[in-house]
Amino acid sequence: MQRISSRMTFYYKRIFPVMMFGFLLLFVTLPFVVAKGADALPPVPFLLIPVVIAVGFYFMMKKLIFDLVDEAWDAGDALIIRDKGREDRIALTDIMNVSYSTLLNPPRVTLLLRNPGIFGNEVTFSPPVRFVPFAKSPIVDDLIARVDAARRSAR
Repeated sequence: MQRISSRMTFYYKRIFPVMMFGFLLLFVTLPFVVAKGADALPPVPFLLIPVVIAVGFYFMMKKLIFDLVDEAWDAGDALIIRDKGREDRIALTDIMNVSYSTLLNPPRVTLLLRNPGIFGNEVTFSPPVRFVPFAKSPIVDDLIARVDAARRSAR
C-alpha cells in the first residue's frame, strides 16, 4: 500500500490550531499579568479583537482543516481511509468524482462517493505537499485516471 495523504495532516489538524489559539490566549492574558493597577488594564477593543479573530479562525479551520481525514492509503483497487481510529475501505468503482484544489493551503482532494461509508458521502484528504507552486499532483492525477478506468471496466 502507498500513502496518498500528506504526513503534515497531523500538524494541520492538531498542532497548528493549538499554537494559534495559544498565541491568541497569550496575547490577551499578557497585559493582565504585566498590568500594575486598574489604570494599566488594556482597552476593551484590545480584548475584543482577539476574540473575533479566534471565532473567525475556528470557523475557517472547521471548514478547511478539521474535515480532513488522518490518512489515505492506496490499496490498488480501493482506498483505505483512516480517521480518529476508524477505518473504511472505499472501492475505486464507488468513487463518483475526485475534486482537487491546489490554491488552498493545505491542498485538498475531495472524493464524492456513490455509497456513503462511515465517513459520509464525501471524504477529504490532503495530498503530499509539493514545493512547486500551482503544480498538479502526480498522485492525484494517477488517482483520477484509475477511478475513471475502474468506472469504465465496471460497466
